[in-house]
Amino acid sequence: MAKTQVIDAEEKTRAPFLRGILTRSLQEAGLSFKAAYQMASDVRQQLSDVEEITVEELRKIVVQRLQEHAVEKILERYQAQGEARPAIYVKNRQGTISPYSNNQFGRELEIIGLKPEETQVAVAKMYQHLIERGEQVITDDHLGYLTYRCLHQDPDYGPAVADRYLTWINFSRSGKPLILLIGGTAATGKSTVATALASRLDIVRYQSTDMLREVMRMMIPERLMPVLHRSSFNAGDALPVESCSDAGKAKENRMVAGYRTQADLLSVPCEAVIQRGLTERVSLLLEGVHVQPNLLSQILQEQDAVVVHVMLAVVKEKELKKRIKGRGTKVPQRRSERYLSNFDDICRLQSYLLDEADEHDVPIVVNDDKEKAIRDVMKIVVAHLKEQFATTPDEVFGRHAAEHAN
Repeated sequence: MAKTQVIDAEEKTRAPFLRGILTRSLQEAGLSFKAAYQMASDVRQQLSDVEEITVEELRKIVVQRLQEHAVEKILERYQAQGEARPAIYVKNRQGTISPYSNNQFGRELEIIGLKPEETQVAVAKMYQHLIERGEQVITDDHLGYLTYRCLHQDPDYGPAVADRYLTWINFSRSGKPLILLIGGTAATGKSTVATALASRLDIVRYQSTDMLREVMRMMIPERLMPVLHRSSFNAGDALPVESCSDAGKAKENRMVAGYRTQADLLSVPCEAVIQRGLTERVSLLLEGVHVQPNLLSQILQEQDAVVVHVMLAVVKEKELKKRIKGRGTKVPQRRSERYLSNFDDICRLQSYLLDEADEHDVPIVVNDDKEKAIRDVMKIVVAHLKEQFATTPDEVFGRHAAEHAN
C-alpha cells in the first residue's frame, strides 16, 4: 500500500509521511530517541489506511498522543515547532554575524559528555529560552553565559555539567593544542573510538602507530630488525631466548621485552608526528598499541599544550575473543585466525598495558559500549582540562555578558 500523503496547503506541497522526520521532530521537542521512534511508529500504524492527511491534522494526532503521555513541557516545545521560527543571529568577538545553530550547540554538549537524548532535550530547551527572551542578535559571550546559567540551574544537568561546559569553552578560546593519546591492545576499539573522538573534537590530525610501523617496515628490512616485523603481542619471538626455570614466566618476560623494544622503536616517528603538531599548534590524536605511558613524557612536559592519555580495555575475555572473531568478517585484511591463535599473548599484553597505565595514573576506559566509551573519554578530557582552565563565568564571558543575561 502506498504511503500516506501529507498535504501542506500553505506551502502547496504534498509529500509521503516519513517516520524518520517525525522521530526527529519529537527528539527536538525533548523526547528520547527510543520514545520518539516508538511514538512515530504508532502514528504510522494509525495512518496505515489513510491515503491523505493535512499537516494540521497530523499535528493534532501527535499532540493528542503527547497529551496522553502527560509530557507537558515536551508538548509545549512540539507545538512551538509549528509556529514560524524567528531567526536568531550570533555575533562573535570579531564582529562576524552568523545564524544560531542548534547543531553547533548540540555538538558542544556532546563534547562535554552528554548522552544524545540529554543533548536533544538541552538543545530544545535552550532554543525555546532564546525565543522567549526575544533574542534576535546575541553576542557569543552573552549566549555562552546564558548556556552556562541554564545548564547550572536545570535539575536535569546541574552545576557539574555547567562547569564542564565552562571549562571546554575556556580551553577552546585559549588557542592551545590538545594532544590526545589512545592506547590499548588489539580489538579494544581504538580506531573506532578514536575516529569518533576526532570528529566530535574537530581534530584534523589523526595518526595510528600501526601506520607508522608499516612505514618503518618499508624502510628497514626484516633481516636487520626482525622485532619490528612482528605483531606487538609476539615481537618477543624475535628476541634471543633467555634461560629460565619457569617457562611461563620466561614467555611473559619475552612478550613484554618484545613489546617494549618495538614500542621504543616506534617512539621515534611518534615524536616526529607530535612535534610537528606542537610546532604548528594544531590538535592531534595518536592511537595505537604502542601508545604507552612514558611515550614522549619529557618532550611533552616542555610544550605549551594539553596532553591527555587514555587506555582502552575489554576486560572480559569472551567479549575480547568475540571482537577478534569479528575482525575476520568486517575487515578482510585483518584476519582473525592469527589473532585467535595468539589470544593468550594478547590477553597477557593487555594485562601488562593496564598495569602500566595504573602505575602511571593513566585513566582506563572499559569499552563494553562504544558510545559510553566515547563519552567517558570526553569526560576525562574535560576533567584534565579543568586542571588548567577552571575559571568563573565572568572571566570567560565577561561581566557585561553576565549582567546582560539577567
